Amino acid sequence: MVCEHLRPLEIAIVDGGIRETYRGQAWSNNCREWVYYECYLDLAEIRRKFVLAECVKDHAHRGTHDGSERGVECTEHQDAIMGSYEVTEGWTVFPSTSGAKAPSLGAR
Repeated sequence: MVCEHLRPLEIAIVDGGIRETYRGQAWSNNCREWVYYECYLDLAEIRRKFVLAECVKDHAHRGTHDGSERGVECTEHQDAIMGSYEVTEGWTVFPSTSGAKAPSLGAR
């Protein structure tokens, strides 16, 4: 279970029916529990809708060969909640008032 600083966000994501794709020590000993979800996390909207402690920082990594991610990280407990680096076709954008999926790349 992620720390108390990220738990309300995790509950909201799970309640939104978003699929978890990985949970565990993702990269190094500096990571305790990182949880990845099949969605794009709109960090600005998350910060508007959730009260996050000062130790919760935005995190983005655009990997070239080692994966990419965007989300929030608790620097006190080394826990994190991650989604895709970019909006991904067919994946949910969280939070969304409509629960809409990202549009098809060919949509007009």
